[in-house]
Amino acid sequence: MRIKKGDKVKVLAGKDKGKTGKVLQVFLERQRVSVEGVNLLFKNMRPRKQGERGQRIQFPAPIIAANVALVCPKCGQVTRIGRQLAEGKKKVRICRKCKSVID
Repeated sequence: MRIKKGDKVKVLAGKDKGKTGKVLQVFLERQRVSVEGVNLLFKNMRPRKQGERGQRIQFPAPIIAANVALVCPKCGQVTRIGRQLAEGKKKVRICRKCKSVID
C-alpha cells in the first residue's frame, strides 16, 4: 500500500465522497485506512462510576484504501503515487503529476 500515516487524502467513493483529511491509521492486512473526519460512527459508552452519565463517543471507522487518493503536498492536486529509486538505492514516493518527491 502506498498511502502512509500522516498523508493528506481525498475520498473518491462512498458516503463521504469529496472530503479530505489526514490518515490516522493504516491497516495493511485489511487494505483499509482510517481518515480524520471521514466515516464517523458513534459508540455508546456505559458509565464507569456510579452517578456518572453514559456518553456517545464519535470515532472514524476505517474505509477501503482504494477509495482514497493522495493529495500532493507540493501541487495540491489529487494524484496517483509512483515509486522511483533515489540516490543510495532507496525507493521514494513521487507525485505522478508534478514529479516531485513526496517523502
